[in-house]
Amino acid sequence: MVPRLDHTTLAAHASRSQAVTETCACTATEQADGWQSQPLSLPEAQLREIGTLIEAHDEEATFSEYHPGGTRYWSPDAPIAPRYFPYNRCTVWECTVCTRCFLRYTEGGGYFVDRRIRALNASLLLDAPLLDD
Repeated sequence: MVPRLDHTTLAAHASRSQAVTETCACTATEQADGWQSQPLSLPEAQLREIGTLIEAHDEEATFSEYHPGGTRYWSPDAPIAPRYFPYNRCTVWECTVCTRCFLRYTEGGGYFVDRRIRALNASLLLDAPLLDD
């Protein structure tokens, strides 16, 4: 079982990840600055799960998104606010070759399941409090 990451630990992973500049197979096709479907070219064996943002309590996590600057879900500059959707359903993965970190979750709809991925970007990470819907 992986640990739940608090904001301080998540920020440390994000800063370390954002500082990586080497070319790696984990980013060979796309940088994943915003949410995207996980590319088939991503070498799954190169990733290891290092933590989760999912709360352990029984209550259903919010589906509210956090976009105070007018961004949208797919925006590359959308804030990463762990208490809000979809981050509250994410696990954090690290490339074992270059140490870049990614957020991952599975989007499920009536007729599909889509594994989504986004780079963990320190400059977009916010410790935003959860507001009432």
